[in-house]
Amino acid sequence: MAAGLISRYFLLKTFLKMSINLVQKFKDKQALTKLKNRDKEAFIEVYDNNVKEINRFVYFKIGKREEANDLTSVIFLKAWNHIQNKTLEDANTLRSLLYKIARNSIIDYYRETGNKLTVSIDDEDHRVDVVDEKTNSLEMMEQNDDIKLIKSQLPFLKEEYREIIIMRFINDLSLEEIAEISGKTKGNIRVLIHRALNALRELVEKTQKS
Repeated sequence: MAAGLISRYFLLKTFLKMSINLVQKFKDKQALTKLKNRDKEAFIEVYDNNVKEINRFVYFKIGKREEANDLTSVIFLKAWNHIQNKTLEDANTLRSLLYKIARNSIIDYYRETGNKLTVSIDDEDHRVDVVDEKTNSLEMMEQNDDIKLIKSQLPFLKEEYREIIIMRFINDLSLEEIAEISGKTKGNIRVLIHRALNALRELVEKTQKS
């Protein structure tokens, strides 16, 4: 009886998740169509709904608030131009499209400036609030001091690890979204997350011992 109840629970959870994804894709398709038709009100809505998340992603990748703000504006302008000039099938969701453009823009930023990453651990506008009920890997983030310590270690991670932690645990992207954005399989993403968390844990433990 308990097994049947558990099975029904997970079936319902899966169904609800699929329904939410379908609704989101439908909304994205509507928004993309409006943007393709140069609907500026639709663009403002897309901007308002996504700017905080994209800005947070950019900030944790480049570590400079003013430059992150400027680059975020550029990213949305690029998204607008991209939608005008490309087919709507280039990305499954608006979110993934914005992340793809953000990743490429950050690469261009580093190539053009040669800057190194620095992140202020006292920046309240970009506080790390990380919760993942499926794993105990980030239990060390429960206290504010631990959050500051972990945040201070992000710049020392490999770029690939830092990016996966930002997308999965800070901006709460699904495995499917990360796979689409990065061009990797979900299996590869799971492995990468595991390695990134281990690397972050090692950095934190090393800092705590010193």
